[in-house]
Amino acid sequence: MSELSQSMPISAPGFAERIADALLSGRGIWPAVPAILVLMVVAVVPFVILLSLGFSDVEVARGDIVSQTFSLTHLTNALSDPLYWITFQRSLNLAVTTTALCVLLGYPVAYLFLIGGKWTKRLILILTIAPLLTSGIVRTYAWLVILGGRGVVNQTLIGMGLIDQPLRIMNTHWAVLIGMVQIHLPVMILPLIAVMSRHDGRIIEAAENLGATRLGTLRTVILPLSVPGIGTGAALVFTLSYTTFVVPQLLGGGNYLNAATMIYEQVVFSLEWSKGSVSSLLLMSSCLIVLVSIALVTNHFARWTKRGDT
Repeated sequence: MSELSQSMPISAPGFAERIADALLSGRGIWPAVPAILVLMVVAVVPFVILLSLGFSDVEVARGDIVSQTFSLTHLTNALSDPLYWITFQRSLNLAVTTTALCVLLGYPVAYLFLIGGKWTKRLILILTIAPLLTSGIVRTYAWLVILGGRGVVNQTLIGMGLIDQPLRIMNTHWAVLIGMVQIHLPVMILPLIAVMSRHDGRIIEAAENLGATRLGTLRTVILPLSVPGIGTGAALVFTLSYTTFVVPQLLGGGNYLNAATMIYEQVVFSLEWSKGSVSSLLLMSSCLIVLVSIALVTNHFARWTKRGDT
């Protein structure tokens, strides 16, 4: 039996076996191939089809595309339309303001997590992660109850005698800003906590032993080391705030127009697919430019913390 097994040649693995071995071995890009294929099917291909509509004149009949010819008319019209510039400027201002407020409000929470005790850290994590377990639509509807004419804020102010009649908070820019900050604040806090927690705590002890005050340690040691977390959180918050649709639509009312709501109206209500495609292209391009700028600024300020740059 042993002689028979020794004489039988070992067959070479087939194509399917080689692919499976490459996927399981973790060599090269093969482990990422399934995810890449899924993204190609569910994201890249539909997005390419959408963008193709922005560079063509489309004739639709009974919901079907009858003809499609290449054209740059929709792009040039969008770039020369003042409404586009005003809308995207409003979206940019809203996203930048939301990002700045999330940094200012989120950094003290992350710093308290760094210096806090065991139970303090657990409490901060619970309070930060708990809102993420609830849908953003639900949290936005909660602000409708809080900021409405008969909401908690107005009733409290009237009960304290500070105002005689309810303030108009809903359907304003301030309502949208409040909702955006509250919904996206955890996305800023979590990267800050992750970056601050990975550094050796003895660095802070060394700074204090050398005579640095708590404020001096924060300014000269902790803040520079947390720059990557600020950059990551800022990129996430800006992307979510710049492209969001739910919060402006619900808290800003039907008259509050930003880039996302404009695309929604063009595609769903007006059925102007080419205009919606061009607007999507402009939204993606401008968002990408800001993200690259954030990455460059973050790398510049975090350069000295990298090994070999000191």
